[in-house]
Amino acid sequence: MKKKILLIQPTPYDQYGKLVKKKRLYFVGLALPLLAALTPDDFEVELCYETIEDVPFDTDAELIGISSMGHAVMRTIDIAKRFKELGKTVILGGYMVSLMPEEAKKYGDSVMIGDAEETWGEMINDYLNGTLKDFYKKQLTKLETPLPRYELILKKKIGNFLPVQAGRGCTKTCSFCSIYCLYKGQYLKRSIPDVMRDIKRVKELGFKQFLLLDDNLFSDRDYALEMCREIKKLKMHWMTQCSVDIAKDEELLTAVAESGCYAMSFGLESISRESLLGMQKGWAHPDEYSRQLSIIRKHGIDISTEMVVGAEGDTLESIRETAKFIEDNKIAVPRFYILTPIPGTQYYKEMQEQDRIYNTDMYSYNSCEAVHYPKNMTPEELTKAYWELYNKVYSYPCILKRTIFSSTFLKRPLNALFYLGVNVFYRSHIKHGIVPNII
Repeated sequence: MKKKILLIQPTPYDQYGKLVKKKRLYFVGLALPLLAALTPDDFEVELCYETIEDVPFDTDAELIGISSMGHAVMRTIDIAKRFKELGKTVILGGYMVSLMPEEAKKYGDSVMIGDAEETWGEMINDYLNGTLKDFYKKQLTKLETPLPRYELILKKKIGNFLPVQAGRGCTKTCSFCSIYCLYKGQYLKRSIPDVMRDIKRVKELGFKQFLLLDDNLFSDRDYALEMCREIKKLKMHWMTQCSVDIAKDEELLTAVAESGCYAMSFGLESISRESLLGMQKGWAHPDEYSRQLSIIRKHGIDISTEMVVGAEGDTLESIRETAKFIEDNKIAVPRFYILTPIPGTQYYKEMQEQDRIYNTDMYSYNSCEAVHYPKNMTPEELTKAYWELYNKVYSYPCILKRTIFSSTFLKRPLNALFYLGVNVFYRSHIKHGIVPNII
């Protein structure tokens, strides 16, 4: 009889302490199918995405793996405690756990720090031999992954696309970013044949589109152009995220669009140059954002953005101007976060050294309440301005202007209607004081 392992991606709590639940999970995490592929064949593997299903605490699996992302760390701890009480062996991993491994170890039997490709098999062998270590960590020098076990999630309530990874890590050094803190500027990309293997598998499974995961896909121009040429042959649609600087390369942008990319997400962070400098993101120039977004949109690519408020150059006025920026640029799906000094990041160290941590209870951090003392306002004023920003951007007039009354509607009406639905859904959450979540 095979041994069994249960792999869980927890859902976060909202600010009222309730689990964030959805009828369908569109942005499916890749960690669990990859870990399943790394698991020896003599194990039965079960996956659980708590956003769309309940955690099976009555499982007969003796080994439990929990992957913690972002603000789901509190739920991770609660799930780990429960399984420990049930006598299970609990393995913790993911970005948040990797940033605070000693803290995480209080709640599990072992902690996977960083990438698991070269340590997952070792951990399982140690578990079988009764010699489980407290921590497992090995820095990758090359990125080679097995084919993710996508088949384990096909019967779940997921969307119409699957994730594929091209590279991992980041060459940028943004002080608030967990990726920088884990990879320290290291960026590893997979071989194009391996990436195409995964994309072809997604197509074989009946999907017509995929999400390409990579923060630096277009930093290697030749690699990106060759990738686009190969993807184009498959006649699929895809989405990704990257730096808005791609607008400076018309040839590359054209190749991306012609290969089937129809949507991109950009971490613009702020319209304040001073704020960007304070985040060590001085390579970005907000005075160029509008022109760059226009160029990208003219290539038939829809835009979503992520921005933060509460940085060094932010004022109450600049936060109000951010709402106008979103509306004027007709950004289809904007998301916002309060800049939060997450323990383990460079930004946390800076705020701690300057004695600017307002709320020291790191387990209460939720990205929608200020936990530091901003330079130009009080924490209370920042939290209030944040919610005012969200309510302004997701007012019906602004939603309609960014979706229906935009050039996108005439060129891609079905896409515009989809974004309209997303915006209305997000608006309903905002009106109940719940931050829209990408999961």
